[in-house]
Order: sequence, then C-alpha cells, then structure tokens
Amino acid sequence: MENKLFIYNTLHRKKELFEPINAPHVGLYVCGPTVYGDAHLGHARPAITFDLLFRYLTHLEYKVRYVRNITDVGHLVNDADEGEDKIAKKARLEQLEPMEIVQYFTDRYHKDMDDLNVRMPSIEPRASGHIIEQMEVIDRLLENNFAYESNGSIYFDVEAYSKKYEYGKLSGRKIEDLIANTRELAGQSEKKNSFDFALWKKAAPEHIMRWPSKWSDGFPGWHLECSAMSQKYLGAEFDIHGGGLDLQFPHHECEIAQSTGAYGKEAVKYWMHNNMITINGQKMGKSLGNFITLGTMFSGENDVLEQAYSPMTVRFFMLQAHYRSPLDFSNDALKAAEKGFKRLMTAIASLDKIQASDSSSVSVQDLKSKSYDALNDDLNTPILIAHLFDGVKMINSLLVGKEKITASDLESLKTLYRSLVFDVLGLKDEGDEEGDNEMLDKVISLLLTTRNEAKKNKDWATADKIRDELTNLGIAVKDTKDGFEWEIIK
Repeated sequence: MENKLFIYNTLHRKKELFEPINAPHVGLYVCGPTVYGDAHLGHARPAITFDLLFRYLTHLEYKVRYVRNITDVGHLVNDADEGEDKIAKKARLEQLEPMEIVQYFTDRYHKDMDDLNVRMPSIEPRASGHIIEQMEVIDRLLENNFAYESNGSIYFDVEAYSKKYEYGKLSGRKIEDLIANTRELAGQSEKKNSFDFALWKKAAPEHIMRWPSKWSDGFPGWHLECSAMSQKYLGAEFDIHGGGLDLQFPHHECEIAQSTGAYGKEAVKYWMHNNMITINGQKMGKSLGNFITLGTMFSGENDVLEQAYSPMTVRFFMLQAHYRSPLDFSNDALKAAEKGFKRLMTAIASLDKIQASDSSSVSVQDLKSKSYDALNDDLNTPILIAHLFDGVKMINSLLVGKEKITASDLESLKTLYRSLVFDVLGLKDEGDEEGDNEMLDKVISLLLTTRNEAKKNKDWATADKIRDELTNLGIAVKDTKDGFEWEIIK
C-alpha cells in the first residue's frame, strides 16, 4: 500500500488523502437500487463507479467490507413523504405480493450486474430485514429531541437539529433559506415544517407493507434504512459512503442528520458521488421517450438505440469519463467505445506474441507510474485509459520489431495490463466468452445426442443418468418431437 490514493470528499469539496479509520480494513457503503423495475442506464454508473473503487482498494491490498443495500420498503412515489410506496404500488398494479416484486427485480438487477462484471458486495442487506434496527435509531432521536410524533407518524425535526448541528453541510443547503421559503405552509401538514422528513409513517388502511410499532402500524422512512444498516455492518464510524449525485440531497443529507442526531457524531469520513447520465443532452426519463434499461441496451430492442451494445462496451464507455463528470450517452459515443474496447483487447491478446530481446528500448516502469498516478488521482480512469492506449502503441511497435523489450520487462508489461484492465477496470474479453458458449453448446448437444441414441436402444439407465447429471449442473432438458431443447436454469 505504497500508493497514495486521493479521493474527492463531497463533504469538504476537495480531494483528500485516503487514510482508513482502521487500516488495512476499509468500510464502504453504497446506496443500492429500489427494486420495483428493471435496472436502467443510470443504475449502471454508480454500480460501475463503486465496483471500480472496491476493486482498486482490494488491488492495493486493503481488506474491504463492501455493503450495498436493497431498498424494498419506505421509498414513496413522492419524496415529500406522501403517496404510495413504490414497491407496494407495483405489487398492487401487478396483483402480486410486494416481496414477489422485490425478488423478481432483485434477481434481474443481479443478472445485469453480472453482465457488467460488477462484483457482488460483501453484504447486501434489505431494508425490510432491518426494521428493528431502524426503530432503535428512531428511539434515540426521540430521546435526544430531534424527532417528534404526529398522528402516529414520526418526523425528524430539522429546525431543532439545526440549533445544535449544521443541516445542509453536504449539499450546501441553508436552513435559513428552507425556513424562509416554507413558513407559509405551516398548519397544512402534520409536519412542523415541510422540510422535516419521515422516520416512521403510519400506514393507511390500504397500505400493504406494514409493521407493528409503539407509535402505529406503519413502515420506516426511506432515509432511515441506510443510517441503520451502514452502522450495523460497518460500525459507528466508517470510511466511505457513496452513491449517485441525485442522492446527495435529500437522502444523504438526511442520513448525516439522523446519525449525528442519534449518536452525537458523524458516521462517515469520506462522501463520494458519481455524476449523472444524460441522453443526447437530455435527462433520461420515461416521459421523454429516452429511457433505456440495461436489458434493452444489451439486446438493442429500444428505439433510442441503433444497435445492441455489449456489457463490456457499456462498461468501457462509462470508464472513459471521470466518475464525477456528467456523461452524455449517444450512439456515436457507444460505437466509438466499442471500437476502442476491441482495440484494447486485441493489444492485450498480442502480448503473448511479442518476442523478448536482450535489451529494452521502451520504459514499462514509466507507463506503470503514470497509470497508477492516474488511479491515485481520484480514480481518474480517462487519464488511465489514455496511458493504456499509449501502451497499445508500444505493444504494436514491439509486435512488428520497431522496439525491443527484455523478458523481465515483457512480463511486467503483461502483469500491468492484466492487473489494471481486468482486475481493476473490471473489463473482460467477450470474444473468449462467446467461444466458451459455443463450446458449451457443442458439448451439451453431443451429450443429448448420445442420450437419444441410448433411448432408441432402450438403455433407459444411461439416458436418465445423462439427463439427471445435466439437471444437477443447472441445465434443463426438454424432449421434443424433433429431438430436444435445453436451457441453463441457474
């Protein structure tokens, strides 16, 4: 861990040297999805950003506990603490149990993340599984007079909190401005002020998702889950909390207030936020007709797309921009990323074809230093990729004999590319994957042809054994009038 990693701390609005609270252990918490629909392009950016951070910290030999939650209760369709729960609404429309909705879209989210080569977190807690912990935080806030009850609901008292602590320090909001702009709403709500936020909501009679409490049958507020779960798994103080820029206010601002109000100190040392994605200069939204789910991105079945784009093309496209910069999607940009990704993969594959010499006319150490300097400068992946493409020119020159390299330097070059491109950037050669799938298809077809021959010969034991063994491997076999069909089921 000789590298000096600097990360931009949103709280202090500057780059700071990363110094874990209990090195070499690092606690990382990232806000995960609300699972009431398919993951879209906007979900991919925080997933890839913090997967990159997770991978790089691990590469630097830190022991990382990465927690990414699943929001499955408490996120209302209106962020003003009104309206239906997003998952409950989906369940009502589909005539399903809410947890059926949760499981279905959680599984699809995981599939999309696997396609993008995003590693699973160390722990993936659900809000609905931590109701007791959330109630405990509410009790503390009530005891400390930073919360109040109103008609069976509990609200955080932002004005009372601001008399002792600074509310708005993360987002730059000023409590004086909030008060001045909302005083006229007094008496029109069960809240003292419209900017107070729900910690516990009394459930309406038709509300499906509810839990008993001393205050009412109800459900926790959206902001509360992350405060409760992050501190349960990472401790009262932990290193990094991350998410999309859209979560900075109100979600993360409210988290700071809850943790400080309950425990008298802030929980998070470094706040990190990735910027947003636009599509041809516009914010992505269903109403604008430019909404792209990851599934349709990979299949090409979307009117916004001119073609299908592979998961690694999407990942490489996102890594070409710094995580704190806005990123504009366009078909031209994706096509350029596709070409660049293939060029990089071709160069890496060519490394094994280079012949070593007695001397080197290239500097692998210089390339390595520049590459790590880019990563250590707040994960500056566009600069890193630029250096890697400078290295591609080097590889091509070595390949045709214009430059020379010793055997030890060649091994260092191979290690550098495979470590940074595959392990840290999380890219993988999709060409190999296609070849593996083709080989798998041939092997299974051979086995099933053998099974059919066994059936014709009335060798039922062999036929059943082949089918049972394939089933155990997660491959379902279906006999048809024309022969057979098969699919991977796990």
